[in-house]
Amino acid sequence: MDFEVTAADPPTPRLTRRLGLTDAIVIGLGSMLGAGVFSALAPAAQAAGPGLLIGLAIAAVIAYCNATSSARLAARYPDSGGTYVYGRERLGPFWGYLAGWGFVVGKTASCAAMVLTVVAYAAPTADRWVRTVIVIAVVAALTVLNYFGVQKSAWLTRVIVAITLVVLVLTVIGCLTGGTATSDHLLLITGTSIGGVLQAGGLLFFAFAGYARIATLGEEVRDPARTIPRAIPIALSIVLVIYAAVAVAALLALGPAGLAAAADPLAQAVAVGSWSWMVPVVRVGAAVAALGSFLALLLGVSRTTLAMARDGHLPKMLAAVHPRYGVPHRAEITVGIVVAVLASLVDLRGAIGFSSFAVLAYYAVANASAWTLHSGISRRIVPALGLAGCVIIAFSLPIGSVISGVIVLGIGMLWWATRHLIRRPAQPVE
Repeated sequence: MDFEVTAADPPTPRLTRRLGLTDAIVIGLGSMLGAGVFSALAPAAQAAGPGLLIGLAIAAVIAYCNATSSARLAARYPDSGGTYVYGRERLGPFWGYLAGWGFVVGKTASCAAMVLTVVAYAAPTADRWVRTVIVIAVVAALTVLNYFGVQKSAWLTRVIVAITLVVLVLTVIGCLTGGTATSDHLLLITGTSIGGVLQAGGLLFFAFAGYARIATLGEEVRDPARTIPRAIPIALSIVLVIYAAVAVAALLALGPAGLAAAADPLAQAVAVGSWSWMVPVVRVGAAVAALGSFLALLLGVSRTTLAMARDGHLPKMLAAVHPRYGVPHRAEITVGIVVAVLASLVDLRGAIGFSSFAVLAYYAVANASAWTLHSGISRRIVPALGLAGCVIIAFSLPIGSVISGVIVLGIGMLWWATRHLIRRPAQPVE
């Protein structure tokens, strides 16, 4: 079935531009800080041991390239949808569609990972049914919040980011002064393979991908050609410094093996030292940070869903914008339902791996799109490095994540091909 706009259709409703530079930076911080700091360090340590610090550097370089490419493209195309729009405009409809599909499925898995992070820290001993109830309650509450307007969401994200920063500072201090920190944990790099380091980079990339939320909110940002290119690198730089400090502190306190085994790594890193009294504070802070990340992720996924529905790649009903609250309410409700189901069925590490693969595919399209903006070699170095990096670390992820990612992207391609085969007009018979 096609969902095309005809001449008789009413004008496409537009979102309201309400967000300034500070709002955009805070939304980016809220997306990133609730992800990798509290959930991605453990699987990265499992893959690379202390080599996760090298993986962190690799992820940061690729994230910088992606951020730069995204900023250039967002300045040219300041509409909701991010790389879905960029790929469509620069490479053609199929590549825009593939980017949008990768973003929606990958970030839906990210949303599930954030909800599972809330459960891991807030209710680490809860049984399956209690965890399922918590998952549903969290998803329902934040979906309702987004339904009533992005401005309220941006305000709440500011509060969440402030709480997260305070908790992370206390966590670093607790790890370094708790009496268990030793530099020997950073020296045990022998035996770390290149593949393990690249896999850690891919898993930690999951933590940096939040800056895309700024670009996907392009239709709601004031003066987007100026605001978005400034907000993305500022948010990314702040997060990189924080990630490095937290990763070093957690490794010093727990060591690679302890960090890899922890479902709630930062709480465990504080618990082993003399600052164990602060564990409840870390748990609450982690839950709040993950909620903030989920809040911003839900904004981005629903806006990309909106853009794809407008173009007929998803059912037209999802393109509706609420006449009072100015949000894509049907897209938000739909995404919320899918996240609740997914988070009830998968585990945290699996969600991170699958999300990383799909989102790396999304950013590969972003870098390829940015390559077409300029003809000079100097302006193409960054998108070329970003494209190569995305491909390499995507296929360095755990094999289960790669297989599931390829299958889901393949399903998206099959859906595209099927739709266009059905739409192709019959050839006249001579």
